[in-house]
Amino acid sequence: MDKKVTVVGAGHVGATAAQRLAEKGLSDVVLVDIIEGVPQGKALDLMEAAPIEKHDSHLTGANAYEATAGSDIAIITAGIPRKPGMSRDDLISTNAGIVKQVAAQIAKYSPECILIIVSNPLDAMCHVAYEASGFPKNRVIGMAGVLDSARFRSFIAMELNVSVENTHAFVLGGHGDTMVPLPRYSTVAGIPITELMPADRIDALVDRTANGGAEIVGLLKTGSAYYAPASAAVEMAEAILKDKKKILPCAALLEGEYGYNDLFIGVPVKLGAG
Repeated sequence: MDKKVTVVGAGHVGATAAQRLAEKGLSDVVLVDIIEGVPQGKALDLMEAAPIEKHDSHLTGANAYEATAGSDIAIITAGIPRKPGMSRDDLISTNAGIVKQVAAQIAKYSPECILIIVSNPLDAMCHVAYEASGFPKNRVIGMAGVLDSARFRSFIAMELNVSVENTHAFVLGGHGDTMVPLPRYSTVAGIPITELMPADRIDALVDRTANGGAEIVGLLKTGSAYYAPASAAVEMAEAILKDKKKILPCAALLEGEYGYNDLFIGVPVKLGAG
């Protein structure tokens, strides 16, 4: 294929993102992890599923970054996940060192690529990757709002018993307690949810969205969410690879927009090849 995406971190999020990329036929995929054999084994397993899933994406596993050279996009999922009782901010000291090293290596081998950051705490890790890579701000973006909006859309669809395809939602701000779901811009078939359900139910859905990750961590007990985060990162990658110019809520570096400077915050972003 003419497109190449590197996924750093072959854990649940990374491996699922690799699977989504391949099965959508979006690109060839390089799966990178420090644990010997794990990215190679998962890449081979996914390759062996290709005849059944009917795609021709090539998947490669690696422990070093030479294999990632010339990537169009790098999705960074590396780092430790949350455990019950932990906030995303509890991960900062460990994950900052990991993301700094990863971003520098990606920049070395793929100096023209776009970074999609998934590692937590998301907004802070975007800043670490931005500084470590030296990339311009339009090539370092964080995956948070797409996931949070998908969670909000799911809860709206469950509440009103409608298709998720009819639900649209915008969740801006930080990834975590500082996220800002916007009910007046969240709709079902174009109708604002403020006209479809009472305020107390909207408040309950907003609260569940803000705590959506923690709810799953509490249920799993040994890790955090990965199916929806992987899908969200791949939706962003698809918009870039296909130059869709799709409007998605992503963490972007603000330079005066909305009155903020030098902070990665979830805002509406037009995602395309640039």
